[in-house]
Amino acid sequence: MGRHPPSGPRPPVSWALVAGLGGLALLWPLARLTGAAGVLGPLATTVLNAVVVAVVWIGVVGLGRVPRPVLTLTLAGAAYGIVLVSVPAVLQPDEVGPGTLLVAAVGTARSAALGALAGLAALLLQRVTR
Repeated sequence: MGRHPPSGPRPPVSWALVAGLGGLALLWPLARLTGAAGVLGPLATTVLNAVVVAVVWIGVVGLGRVPRPVLTLTLAGAAYGIVLVSVPAVLQPDEVGPGTLLVAAVGTARSAALGALAGLAALLLQRVTR
């Protein structure tokens, strides 16, 4: 047959964890401020940031047995996207134009989708290490 519905209420999402994992978007400006992005180059900086974020997200949520991993990392991805598009807008408000909202929406949606994929990987990790 099918799965039985969970008994009782579902555990709440840890908003502190969502905010913390979303805050990893600050690695981008940190890489620029420290000069690491200039040394590594744009491609290596992008790949390194993506790998670090993915490993941290999947490791923390998967090995930490965080409840609702897909939802948690989808929300963390959305938070990541919001931080990623907000920091440049705050630091360089002169560069905010009419297309900024569209770029922000697309970037946030993409980050949320990547978070959902990371959540699936974390769920798989939880099941494998159970």
